[in-house]
Order: sequence, then C-alpha cells, then structure tokens
Amino acid sequence: MSLDLLRILTWLVPAAVALVAGFVLRRNFHLIALGAVFLFAALNAAAGVYILNHFSDSRWSPEGMALLSAPSLSETPLVGEFLVPLDSAMEGVVGGVNDFRAFQQALPVTFEFLAASGWALLVSVPLVVFAAFVSFARTRRRKAEFTKYSATVDSLKDELEQIKRQLSAGYPTHSARFSDGEDHRLTPRG
Repeated sequence: MSLDLLRILTWLVPAAVALVAGFVLRRNFHLIALGAVFLFAALNAAAGVYILNHFSDSRWSPEGMALLSAPSLSETPLVGEFLVPLDSAMEGVVGGVNDFRAFQQALPVTFEFLAASGWALLVSVPLVVFAAFVSFARTRRRKAEFTKYSATVDSLKDELEQIKRQLSAGYPTHSARFSDGEDHRLTPRG
C-alpha cells in the first residue's frame, strides 16, 4: 500500500461510513459526525503505528536514498582471513545505521498521521459537547412527552372509572343520537 493510498483511505473510509450511516440514521446526525471524527482519528493513529512498525519499508523514504554498505575487509591480502569477524561486526553497525536512517525518514510521515489524529481528537471535543447537548435535549423532550401521555392515560382511566360507577349504579349516562333522529338512552339491563 503506497503512502498516497494510505492518506486517501484515512479520509475516504470515515466519509463513506458517515455518508452511509447518514442515510440510514438521519435523526442521529450529530452522533454520526462524532463517530466519523473518531474513526478518522483511529485510522490515522493506526496508519502512524503501521508506519513505525514497518519503518524500514522504502515507501516512507524519499526517492534516491541509497542504503549504506560496509566494505569487505576479508578480501584484503595476507590478513583477510583474520578480518572476517570484523566484517560481520561492520555489517551489523552499517545495518544499524541503515535502520536508523530509515526510522529518521519514516518519522515525519508518522508524525503527519499522528498529528492528523490529534487534530481530529481536538475537533471531537466540541462535537462531544454538542452531541451530549442534543441527546440531553431529546431525552428531556421525550420525558415531557411521556409525562403528557401519562397524564392523558390517567385522565382517561379516571373517566373510565366514572363511567363504570355510573353503569353499576344504574344511572343513565348520556343520550346518543342515531341517524334516525331519535334520542336513545343507555339504561342498565334488568
């Protein structure tokens, strides 16, 4: 995966998730935006960690950066066979220097992704406050609606109890008009 593709994916994946979730969950757009910002931060942090774990990869180095190589001392006339251990030690040192240079070259790219992740987390703070405010307002509105419906149900229960008492006492409740124009009284059966 190239560096440009990694950059595009860290932007494209959260945008696509937010777009799809926006169509599915339209009423919770504040939570979708917050989730997209957190996903962006997580993907950028993951990309930074990936680059640090694979710092010796040539994708992070600028073009034309050649690896260093140790000279071979074992081919020296007369004393070459005595310098073979020194060859392996020099190759180890040069390998360490190459790893350090590769790490140096991968570090700015890693910081780029980690900085984008940090900015996303910074942007998420006001989004968290906004999402909490919207959720609190919705919960408050739902609670008010529930209280209103509960009061209506209680009122209807009281009216039903009154009607039951009137019917059990044998009192006519009210007259009802039918399409023939006559008044009919509801009376208890006897």
